[in-house]
Amino acid sequence: MNWKIIAAAGTMLIAAGCSGGSEESGTSWEEEEWEDIEEEAAGTTVELHMWGGDQGTNEYIDEWVAPRLEEQYDITLNRNPIETEDALQNLYSEKEAGTEEGTMDIVWLNGENFRNAKENELLYGSFADALPNVENHIDMEADTNAYDFGTPVEGMEVPWGSVQFTFMYDTEKVDTPPNSIEELAAWVEDNPGEFTYPEATDFTGNAFLRHFIYNNVEAEQVIEQGYDEEWIDEQSGSMWETLREMEPDLWRDGETYPSSLSQLDRLYRDGEVSMTMGYNEARAESLIQDGTFPETTDTFVFDDNSIGNTHYLSIPFNSTNVPGAMAAINYLVSPEAQLQKQAPSMWGDSTVLDLDTLSEEMRQKFIEQDRGDSVLDTEVLNDAYQPEMDAGYAEWTEDRWENEIVQR
Repeated sequence: MNWKIIAAAGTMLIAAGCSGGSEESGTSWEEEEWEDIEEEAAGTTVELHMWGGDQGTNEYIDEWVAPRLEEQYDITLNRNPIETEDALQNLYSEKEAGTEEGTMDIVWLNGENFRNAKENELLYGSFADALPNVENHIDMEADTNAYDFGTPVEGMEVPWGSVQFTFMYDTEKVDTPPNSIEELAAWVEDNPGEFTYPEATDFTGNAFLRHFIYNNVEAEQVIEQGYDEEWIDEQSGSMWETLREMEPDLWRDGETYPSSLSQLDRLYRDGEVSMTMGYNEARAESLIQDGTFPETTDTFVFDDNSIGNTHYLSIPFNSTNVPGAMAAINYLVSPEAQLQKQAPSMWGDSTVLDLDTLSEEMRQKFIEQDRGDSVLDTEVLNDAYQPEMDAGYAEWTEDRWENEIVQR
């Protein structure tokens, strides 16, 4: 996947255009009364096009969200698997062709995707504050919500979930997981063939490599600097040196890398490697429960170096069903839907809601929810958390990895 075209978002989904939108051209739905928006959305169908590679995510949409949207709002939600790159490229093509009635109503964005979509005017506009559940339960001014990989959100997308980069490992093979990049490099040397990572074109592989940036430079300095190619080139020499030293002891002697996280997961499932990874502190739990990962799977993070980010929902510029999109997004960030999304048997990622805004009964449900034995304590995750850096570093990482690792 080419970051210069589109940056993938690990678990991405697109809701494609549907029938039943307003016939009134130019309606600014974010300025309408919410009751009118819900009335217009009733009876419409939302075709939800999404990456279909995660069973828990699919079940959450198909078996939990869709029936409730139908019952409570008379909105039909159909999920259709699609490659994110193909779906977003269609949006670019529609913009270039001047297509006013598009095929997407909701797009799941973050990082490079959002920056590109915003810069190319591919989004509907600032609608987030019009949603009651955003106004009542989400702090849109918090840095974790207001900036998407360094790009100001400005109400053009709604936070949907929060995830943190975590490693999964087999406790039967790994006695003590590494606490840092230095310890990982030492473990790889002592256990040749037992570790690898997805190539830098993969969203997860790219994120793994960006941890090496924070290992060289303080996160605050990286964030304050913004994307600066000349500056990061000067700071990153030892990053590539460490990766080159690790390479001969990787799976298949480092001569090839998994092309995707799904491939790395299969290697871990089949026992070819002892670790996998991912952008979700709870993703191992459902994979353990359904038998994909061994029961001996546990998780770890690097001390003071676990990148976390927020993923969002937005509306394309040429959506034909803005009311349906707004109503669906509003429900997806409701306390009810967010609580179920956090359940380990389903998606498992953390809520974006401010728990202090909830009723005491609902707040306790979030606090007391058992996320599973493999999920690290909140204190451990918070201590390790580092914010995402500017989206420009994703493309930089891909380019430099190709030059410094693949071509050498």
